[in-house]
Amino acid sequence: MPEPTEVRLGDDVRLHVETAGPTDAEVTAVLLHGWTLDGRSWHRQLTALRETFGSVRVVTYDARGHGRSSCMALPTATLAQLGDDLAAVLDAVAPTGPVVLVGHSMGGMTIMEYAHRHPDHFSRRTAGLVFVSTTAEGHTHTVYGLSPRIARIIRLAETTGAGVLARCGAWRPPRALLRALRPSIRWMLFGDRCDATDIRLVTSAVARASLRSIGGFRASIGTQHRLATLTALAHLPAAALVGDRDRLTPPPCAESIAAALPATELTVCPGAGHMLMMERPEEVNAALAGVLRRVLDDLPARQHVRP
Repeated sequence: MPEPTEVRLGDDVRLHVETAGPTDAEVTAVLLHGWTLDGRSWHRQLTALRETFGSVRVVTYDARGHGRSSCMALPTATLAQLGDDLAAVLDAVAPTGPVVLVGHSMGGMTIMEYAHRHPDHFSRRTAGLVFVSTTAEGHTHTVYGLSPRIARIIRLAETTGAGVLARCGAWRPPRALLRALRPSIRWMLFGDRCDATDIRLVTSAVARASLRSIGGFRASIGTQHRLATLTALAHLPAAALVGDRDRLTPPPCAESIAAALPATELTVCPGAGHMLMMERPEEVNAALAGVLRRVLDDLPARQHVRP
């Protein structure tokens, strides 16, 4: 069973962290969830890792303002801060050994921000990457599956609403409202097929997110551009996955990541939406397993180069 712990950051934000696997593991996999979600979104991957890679340590945590982590001051609701938080989590719970970073949506953007803001720390620790339904280009390709004109109107309304929510502090969305919005959540996040338990889990996660995090992170998510950062990581084993029905980070997002990282294994999942780790767990598990095996196979050479 995962072991819960707490990491207190420099600004007194408390992060809920869960670890599983041996503390002396040769490799640690760190799974980062998406915007408004929490660490539970990886439950199918956690089961697969436990069954297939018992010698690998696995870390998940709820980002600031999400899940069971505490809320934060509004100025720190940025991807830059999330990149700093990732560095702090690694130092606290996985201070030694190579890590494989796995990011969904905002989690993938967090990894890119960590690489951008802490290049030496990143290069010392990171041995592999898995990007799931994410982007390195902000909202450049996001049109919600609609015409560009309608998408611009929706983005304007969304941005305005986000500014209002960001000022609502630690309050959380009313569950009755989220139940009413469940059809919209299903349309936005899922593709052709959707399990009812997945909708319930996602709705539960959004209910735990503070309104400040729901609104506050929107600005930096929309404006981040880190393709140049990715080009410096081309030597790492990597995988990128996307659903061809993804309305938030459509296939061009993953294609640009793969272009920046030419050795990346790109997987496009037909009929799937934004929640690939729930909709297509076999594909995500296979991609993660492939990167982990490459990292484990490369361990002797890595240990020879880096003490």
